[in-house]
Amino acid sequence: MSSSPDHESSMFIRLDGKSETAPLPAIPELSICDLNSQDPLPSELRRQSKSQTPPVHPNTAKSAGTSSRPSVSASSETIWRNGDVLMCACPDCQAPMSIRVWLMVADCWQCSLSIELTEEQERAARRLMAAAEEEKRSANSARPNSEATSPATATSDRSRPRPDGPKPKRPVSAEQESPDRPAQLTKAAAHPTAAAPQQRNPPQPGQQPTASQPRSRRPAAATRRTRARLQKAKRRGVSAWLSDAIGMTPAWLISLIFHLIVLTLMALLLIGDEQADPYITLSTTVSKDVHIGGDTQMVDPMNELAFDLPLPRDIDVDDQVQLEAIIKANQEAKALRVDPATTSPNLPDLNQVKQLVGGKMGISSALAARDPRIRVEMVRQEGGTTLTEAAVARGLRWLSKHQNADGSWSLDRFNRSSGCTCSAPGIHSNSAGTSLALLPFLGAGQTHLVGHYRESVARGLRWLIAHQKQNGDLRADSAGNSGMYAQGQCAIVLCETFFMTGDEELRVPAQRAIDFIVDAQHGAGGWRYQPRQKGDTSVFGWQLMALQSARAANLTVPAETLTLASQYLDSVQSSDGALYAYQGSRGPDHVMTAEALLCRMYLGWTTSDPGLQRGMDYLANDHLPEDVAANIYYWYYATQALHHVGGSKWERWNRQMRSILVKKQKKRGHEAGSWDPQHSHDRGGGRLYATALATCTLEVYYRHLPIFRQIELE
Repeated sequence: MSSSPDHESSMFIRLDGKSETAPLPAIPELSICDLNSQDPLPSELRRQSKSQTPPVHPNTAKSAGTSSRPSVSASSETIWRNGDVLMCACPDCQAPMSIRVWLMVADCWQCSLSIELTEEQERAARRLMAAAEEEKRSANSARPNSEATSPATATSDRSRPRPDGPKPKRPVSAEQESPDRPAQLTKAAAHPTAAAPQQRNPPQPGQQPTASQPRSRRPAAATRRTRARLQKAKRRGVSAWLSDAIGMTPAWLISLIFHLIVLTLMALLLIGDEQADPYITLSTTVSKDVHIGGDTQMVDPMNELAFDLPLPRDIDVDDQVQLEAIIKANQEAKALRVDPATTSPNLPDLNQVKQLVGGKMGISSALAARDPRIRVEMVRQEGGTTLTEAAVARGLRWLSKHQNADGSWSLDRFNRSSGCTCSAPGIHSNSAGTSLALLPFLGAGQTHLVGHYRESVARGLRWLIAHQKQNGDLRADSAGNSGMYAQGQCAIVLCETFFMTGDEELRVPAQRAIDFIVDAQHGAGGWRYQPRQKGDTSVFGWQLMALQSARAANLTVPAETLTLASQYLDSVQSSDGALYAYQGSRGPDHVMTAEALLCRMYLGWTTSDPGLQRGMDYLANDHLPEDVAANIYYWYYATQALHHVGGSKWERWNRQMRSILVKKQKKRGHEAGSWDPQHSHDRGGGRLYATALATCTLEVYYRHLPIFRQIELE
């Protein structure tokens, strides 16, 4: 490889490893040597080095060679100028390296070492560059206009000193070894690089080459530059370091980063208020059941998918108004149900519940069908519909909204809550109001442990127990003739809750309430407004229902009490037990007959008894529910009695009863979910009384299991 004409050097390197001289005008011959040779320097080069100035940098331990150019050296390391190029020697292999002035970094072409100049070396390099510029200006001003020398030759003559010495000789071959060649060059022999010729450092003026001690390689230049910048940042502060970093960053890179940030932000912006098109998410599952293939059948989703409870026969799903009403009713009915897969420590095992319901009817299984997990099956089998369950849900919602702050309910002051516009208050009795309101909650399977209204039930139970006297008296603030009515109703609530939950905290209050009823019985077997008063059938019915609930909960009920109760019914019956009167001195009526026949069933009568058969015919044939003046008190007892018997009488009664009750329920305003007290039997208790009994009547499908027939569940 030959040097270019404009490169101011007296040597060039050939690929065959030998060096030659290139004659330059008006330049004395210089001694040259083979850069691949490991022999000591020729004596001419050693003599030239004696006349040079000492090195500049004090921290470098290796010689950088000599040069015929002016140089600024520090200690044993030399920086010199070769034309417009600054040169230095590689600390490891002593090969000459050109310095990139804008970075103050030099890279060795032979051993790939990179070095970074120190601040002192940077200042020396700048002085050399300044001296070169000064020489150029001086030469241009002193040169005659007629001078014919080339610019390259003139610059070379001015910038390079002319050392005294012998003229350049022919290149020394690798075979011609000199005994006085420095030992430093033997280091290159340990690193054979046949692919590229080894190059020696330029001769350094004023210093004889010496042998170098082996040392570990310096860190890479990039690593040392990073360390130096970090140290400078610590001294000058992060802001100064950041400013330097930005200043050293190329303009094209800054522009690229800026535009990338702008494009990213623009991509994140939402343009306009565009609304997404409607879409449908499809989720499919593979059924484990095996189905027989065949023609595809179109299924009406309204009848097969939307409603899991039966629809009334008179509903027309093609009528948009009726369709919307039935859809709303279905949603409301779902609030009282619990998924059969639900497991809860407060719920019994579902298989055991189904065994109790489907097994032989016994007193201990009377309330098993209230479990909300089997609600759908019970309503389907026993004659309920989507509308009846929706009416129950609305009734419970109305009752929960009219609960007092202390947990009680009032027959007369339920409408004093904020914003209430309900009418038809009843007599004063918080005890009767609380017990009557709790009955439909318990009938729907809502206890203080389970259900959507468990908090309302818990507050009501706490109020009853807190107002019970030591002897079991629960009449509390009852006025007029409502005292023993309230006692029987409260006792039913405590016994049913204890039976449904098994909460032992209720055992003692429930037993005390039953004991009070037993003590209050008249000698002839009846109960009336005051303890031990001669009885009437109306008060009698509530007390006997309480005793039946106590027997189901396995509480103590004396057999003598039940015997006396049967004797009382004998005293008010007629037509061989088919009809019953309010008292023995009065004639029979359908209301007292329904209540008394239900009591006869709990006391042991069966469908084979002639009196029970004729009495059921009397109710179903002659006194079906009427829409003119709804007697909810009568419907409450007659519905339970006919449900126990079943058959065509029950089906005819049920269709009439559920249709009228659903239709008469209030649909708008604050009264929505309640029933108006229309009959004389209901007006004394008021709206809350009528609503509680109507809701219990629509719960007949699961509130009590039928006594005389068996239910089969899947």
